Amino acid sequence: MNHKIRILIAKPGLDGHDRGAKVMASAFRDAGFEVIYAGLRQTPEMIVEAAMQEDVDVIGLSILSGAHMTLFTRVNELMKEHEMTDVLLTGGGIISPDDIEELGKIGVGKLFGPGTPTQEAVDYIKQWVESERNVT
Repeated sequence: MNHKIRILIAKPGLDGHDRGAKVMASAFRDAGFEVIYAGLRQTPEMIVEAAMQEDVDVIGLSILSGAHMTLFTRVNELMKEHEMTDVLLTGGGIISPDDIEELGKIGVGKLFGPGTPTQEAVDYIKQWVESERNVT
């Protein structure tokens, strides 16, 4: 794959715990991705605007606050409004299997919980970008 994957990592809402997001950002960078770290306390609107400006392949949200249903849903809605149908919305946090299933039904990609090997997320994103964005 010659295309350098561009990923925006963001912490939406009021959750101030960003260690996991920074660990994942480092893992993605080490895997050859171009990482844009939006930082803490981002609104869904700020996240989608940054993703459009940066022309990313992937938006990765880190949510530990329990507000994942609201935040993933809102980001997903904004992405649809802006016709970002070729951008993967994924992420991680403390999310129940039932909520993961519900978010998957609205178009959110695979979600990763605590303890997931970073390589699993890297491999998933590489595979998604190769198949969905038709890049090499």
